[in-house]
Amino acid sequence: MLIRPFRLGDYSAITSIWQQTGLDQSDTESLNDLAQQLAWDSDLVMVAEKDGRVVGVVVGTIDGARAYFYRLAVLPEMQGSGIGRELVSAIEKRFKQRGVNNVLIMVNQANPEVLPFYLSLGYEVQKFVTLSKKLSS
Repeated sequence: MLIRPFRLGDYSAITSIWQQTGLDQSDTESLNDLAQQLAWDSDLVMVAEKDGRVVGVVVGTIDGARAYFYRLAVLPEMQGSGIGRELVSAIEKRFKQRGVNNVLIMVNQANPEVLPFYLSLGYEVQKFVTLSKKLSS
């Protein structure tokens, strides 16, 4: 398996992965979010490729001394094979290369089944409440 930076030709494959794993938003929101991150730092959008096929994706960002990753997703039929673990390891390595030592992730409360995966990687549950509001356009 190869972990590599995102290429424009990967867009269709990663949006399909997001749809299959329930991480999809509207196509416009997904494209805009991805384009914005690619403009900021394209090295922090990484894909897992196996036998020439994109099978996983992670999107990271750095805000000062903190790093975040989100939209970690692996094709459902490939989950449990270590791909997610390799993607997290690769994004953490990029963060370390940039001098960042603190990584934060957010997990949707409707998706608690992913918590054991993150706990096995050394992440700890923090007691924060996150509030959000969508502003109308």
